[in-house]
Amino acid sequence: MLSLLDLCARIDAGRLTPEGAVGLVREAIASREPEVGALVCVDPAPAIPAAGPLAGIAVGIKDIIDTADLPTRMGSAIYDGWRPRADAPVVARLKTLGAVPLAKTTTTPFAFLDPTATRNPHNPGHTPGGSSAGSAAAVAAGMLPLALGTQTGGSIIRPAAFCGVVGVKPSFRLLPTVGVKCYSWALDTLGLFAGSVADAACALALLADRPAIARTGDAGTPRIGILRQDFCAAPEPEAEAALARAARAVEGAGATVRDLALPAPFGEAYAAHGTIQDYEARQALAWEYAAHRDALPPRLRAALDAAQAIETPAYDAARRTAHHARRGLKDVFSENGFDVLLTYAAPGPAPAGLDQTGDSRFNRLWTLMGVPCVTLPVDRTSAGLPVGVQVIARFGDDGRALAAAGLIERALRA
Repeated sequence: MLSLLDLCARIDAGRLTPEGAVGLVREAIASREPEVGALVCVDPAPAIPAAGPLAGIAVGIKDIIDTADLPTRMGSAIYDGWRPRADAPVVARLKTLGAVPLAKTTTTPFAFLDPTATRNPHNPGHTPGGSSAGSAAAVAAGMLPLALGTQTGGSIIRPAAFCGVVGVKPSFRLLPTVGVKCYSWALDTLGLFAGSVADAACALALLADRPAIARTGDAGTPRIGILRQDFCAAPEPEAEAALARAARAVEGAGATVRDLALPAPFGEAYAAHGTIQDYEARQALAWEYAAHRDALPPRLRAALDAAQAIETPAYDAARRTAHHARRGLKDVFSENGFDVLLTYAAPGPAPAGLDQTGDSRFNRLWTLMGVPCVTLPVDRTSAGLPVGVQVIARFGDDGRALAAAGLIERALRA
């Protein structure tokens, strides 16, 4: 994979120009894109700033995020040819930092469950996950050092795990979702993919203008709760093995590791996620549903059909359940003395076939809680498919989540 920090270091040392760095990306795209199919379009002549902390860093932008220089198609023929007049704030921030928003990456239609044509770079017969399929696959294939994605259920953490890259779903509202096609305003979270924890931390720190986030080498000896999410169906053996391996490695690096079971209200909150998501989606996509229902893909059309029956009192009750669980999560951390939680990133390796995107059951609660989540690769199956784990911290403690993930990453390599 392309390393953001390595490219920046070579540019700073004068061994590579920003134009040369973008040229390396173009060569990688020409080599891998025909096999992977992660990109919607590539800017043939982008502006390449000569200065800035991310000068020369080409970035993939999930195709539900507005870009003034490239179309934004939402993964749907309904928006063929749509060209926003303005960049989303996160894209404008990238340009201010000197980065080059070079390509739009594939998304499932409107970031729901109907799959893209993107293939897993490690095995083209397996899904790359969704909905941020193109962003995860492009980084995994070495085509881009950085790509943006979004998560409403598990659309950053799951594809990152399936594709073997680092994915970060930051704290809710850390990055602005203005200019991002909405699915659920209470859940949609903007995040990113990179080749290493340090790369991801550097990018998030710059995007959020919070330098402390990048200090991933300062993890200390964290107290880690091992969480198996008993309110979900059990994972596959590969996911359990990856969690155990990560726990052993980080314990060997000096961390304190203990098992944790969440109280019943968290299972109730997990069950409430779908009510909140679907009730808001029917409003966020009201125009598309009213004017272009027959053009919507089958899974999304069926979900919006069903969502019409959700009554407002049920939605309000689900929001209250989520609120109580968020308050209770603070107690889980403080009363148990945990700095971070460690759990599954996905039920197992990427499933075979391209007709689905996998299951987000180990991600939905944490999106609903609004807390920072980081996934990193741990193992490979005999078929070469990656398996990852997920690190979770308190709301607003994104730097700690990344620091703990960095410690696990280093411990696994030791």
